[in-house]
Amino acid sequence: MIGVAVVGYGYWGPNLVRNLAETPGAKLVWVCDLKKDRLAGVQLRYPTVQITDDFDEVLRDPSVEAVAIATPVSAHYMLAMKALMAGKHVFVEKPMASTSEEARRMVDEAARRRLILAVDHTFIHTGAVRKMREIIENGLGDIYYYDSVRVNLGLFQHDVSVIWDLAVHDLSIMDYVLPEKPVAVSATGMGHVAGEPENIAYLTLFFESKLIAHIHVNWLAPVKVRRTLIGGSSKMIVYDDLEPSEKIKVYDKGITLNGNPQTDGEKVYDMRVGYRTGDMYAPQLDMTEALGRELKQFVDCIATNSQPIADGYAGLRVVRILEAATQSLAQRGRVIELEPARLIA
Repeated sequence: MIGVAVVGYGYWGPNLVRNLAETPGAKLVWVCDLKKDRLAGVQLRYPTVQITDDFDEVLRDPSVEAVAIATPVSAHYMLAMKALMAGKHVFVEKPMASTSEEARRMVDEAARRRLILAVDHTFIHTGAVRKMREIIENGLGDIYYYDSVRVNLGLFQHDVSVIWDLAVHDLSIMDYVLPEKPVAVSATGMGHVAGEPENIAYLTLFFESKLIAHIHVNWLAPVKVRRTLIGGSSKMIVYDDLEPSEKIKVYDKGITLNGNPQTDGEKVYDMRVGYRTGDMYAPQLDMTEALGRELKQFVDCIATNSQPIADGYAGLRVVRILEAATQSLAQRGRVIELEPARLIA
C-alpha cells in the first residue's frame, strides 16, 4: 500500500480524498489544510485519516510516500519542492506552477531524486478524450485545425486570469491528442472588473505544419459551453463535454481537390475544390471517472517506477504556453515563439 497525503481541502481536495480512499493500492494517511475548520468533516467520514494544518508534520511521517497537492497555484512550487526534497512522490494540480522556471525546477528535482511527478490533467483520462486521441491516430488523416470554446458565467479567480483557469484544460488536451506541439502562440483578451485579471481571452497556436489551433475562454458568457472541433483531411470530430452520452461525434465530411494546381500565371486557380459528405457516428465511451483512473495510474507508477501520461514534462509544456500567452496578452496579441522545454543543468 502506498501511503498518500492530500494537501489542500478546498474546492478540489475533497475529490482527491474521496478517490484516494477508494483507489486500490493507496492508503490515505493525512489530509492537510491551513484552515482547520475545513477538516472537520474528514474524520467523520474517514475516521482513520489524520488531519493537520502543519505540512511539515506530514513530511516527517515515514508512512507517507506520496503527496497530492490541491492548493492555489501560487503555493504549488513551494509545497511540491519541499515534498520532493523530503523524498515524496508528488501529484500536483494544474497548472503545475506559476512560471516555467518553477516548473522546470520541479521536473529537474523529481528526475534527480528518481521520484514520480504527475500533473492533474484530468481531462486526458476521460473516455471521451482518450477515444479522441485514438481516432486522431487512426482515422482523421492530416490534422487541419483544433477549435475550442470553453465559456460560462464565473467562477471569477482573483489570482489568475481566465487563460490560467480555463485554457489550461484545452492546452492539456491538445498536448495529449495532437501529433505535434505548438511552436508559437498569440493571445488577446480583456478584463472588465477593475483590479482583476482578464476574464475573456482568445488564443491562437501555430505549428510547424499547416495545423492551427484556436481557444476561446470566457467568464462572462450567459451559457456554459464546452465544445471542441477537430478537422482532418479524412474526418472531423465534434467533442461536446456537456453531452450526457454522445460526447464524441465523428463526421465523414471534408473537401476533395480535383486537378493539379498550375504555377504559371493565373492557372493556379484551375484546381477545383469538392465537398464530401458521409455518415456520422458516435463511438461508445468508457464512462469510468477520470480522476479515479488518473490516481490509480499515479499509484501504479510509484509501484512500478514508470512515468504517468501527464508527467512533469507535460505539465511544463502547458505552463510554457500559458506563460507565453500571458506575455502576448500584455502586448495585444504579439506572436511569442515557444522555446523547446529544457531542464536545468
